[in-house]
Amino acid sequence: MNVILSTPEKQMQDIADKVRQGERLTLEDGVFLYQSDDLLSIGQMANEANLRKNGKRVYFIENMSLYFTNVCESRCAFCNFRKDEGDEGAYTLSGEEMIEYVEQHIHPGVREFHIVGGHNQHVPFQYYVDSLRALRDKYPQVTLKAYTAAEIDFFARISGLSYREVLEQLIEAGLATLTGGGAEILSDQYRKKMRVDKADVSEYLEVHRTAHSLGLKTHTTMLYGSIETHEQRIQHMMHIRDLQDETDGFQVFIPLSMQPINPRAGIRRRNSAYEDLKTIAISRLMLDNIQHIKAYFINIGTQLTQVALTMGADDVHGTIVKERISHAAGALTPEGITREDLIWLVKGAGRIPVERDTFYNEIKVYE
Repeated sequence: MNVILSTPEKQMQDIADKVRQGERLTLEDGVFLYQSDDLLSIGQMANEANLRKNGKRVYFIENMSLYFTNVCESRCAFCNFRKDEGDEGAYTLSGEEMIEYVEQHIHPGVREFHIVGGHNQHVPFQYYVDSLRALRDKYPQVTLKAYTAAEIDFFARISGLSYREVLEQLIEAGLATLTGGGAEILSDQYRKKMRVDKADVSEYLEVHRTAHSLGLKTHTTMLYGSIETHEQRIQHMMHIRDLQDETDGFQVFIPLSMQPINPRAGIRRRNSAYEDLKTIAISRLMLDNIQHIKAYFINIGTQLTQVALTMGADDVHGTIVKERISHAAGALTPEGITREDLIWLVKGAGRIPVERDTFYNEIKVYE
C-alpha cells in the first residue's frame, strides 16, 4: 500500500488551486499559510485574488479623524489613548468645541469624518447623539463614519436601549456607517487575557448584524501582533466571513498591526514587515466575500503599504489629518498624508489611484 504524504509544497499547490478555482479556504489552510515561510507564493496568490476582484484600482478617501473624548471606563492592555476623568490630558468636547477644532483643520476636499473615542460613562447617551447631530448640521456634505461596535454596545448599556434603538437614534442624528474598531481579536479567551472589558465576540458581531439589517454598510478590523495564535487570527477572519455570508454588510476588512505602548520601543517590540505583509495577503485569501482589504499606512508605514498593494490590498485608507490612537500607542508614521502623496504612493506601486467616497463610489480616477 502506498501512503502519499502531504508535503508543504503540495499543500501550497493545493491552496493555490483552490484560490484559482474560487474555492473557499479552510481554517487549516489559513493556519498553514501563517506557518509557511513562502511569503512570495502567498503574496502572489493574494495578488491574483485581488486583481480578479478589483483590477489595478486602489482606493483612498479625503477624511478627517475626530475624537470627542478620551475618557474611558475600559482598561484594555494595549491602549495608551484612554484616560480617567480628572487625569492630566483627559478631555470631553462638546459639539461646539469639536466644530471649532474642525474649522481649524478642515479643507474643502474632506468627504468623511472618522469618529471614535473613549467609553465615557460620565456623560449620557444623548451626548453621543448630540455630538453627531452638531457635525451633521454644520457639515451636511460630510459623511459621518462614527463609533465602533464596542461603543454601540456601551451606549446600549448606559441607556438601557437595544442595539437597534441605539442605532436608530444615531442614524436619525446623521450616522451613515460604523467604524471597524473594537474587534481586536474575536476570541473570548484572548479578550479575557488582554483585559478587553468591552463587547465580547457575540456582541461585536450582533451590533454589526443589527447595523446591516438597518441598511448600514460597515467596516471591520483585526488588531494582531500580541498574544493571539495564528489559529485565533484565522478564526477571527472566519467569524467575519460567516457574518458576511449572512448579511453582505461589510465593505472592507482592515488588519491593524499592534503598536507598542512606548513610542521609543525598538523594532523587536513591533510586528515585522514580513508578518504585516503576510497578514494582509492571508486576509485577502480567507475573506473571499469581502470586496476590499485595507493597508493602513498609519500602522505599517507608507513604503510597506506600497508593497502591500501587490500582495492583496486595494485600499490605502485616506488623508486622516492628525490620527491619535495608534500614535498614542507608539506609531512612528505620519499623523496624516496629503492627497498628492497618496496618489504618488499608489502610482509608485504600478496601480491606479481612485478617490472614493465612504461607500466606494468612485469620485475621480487618476490614470
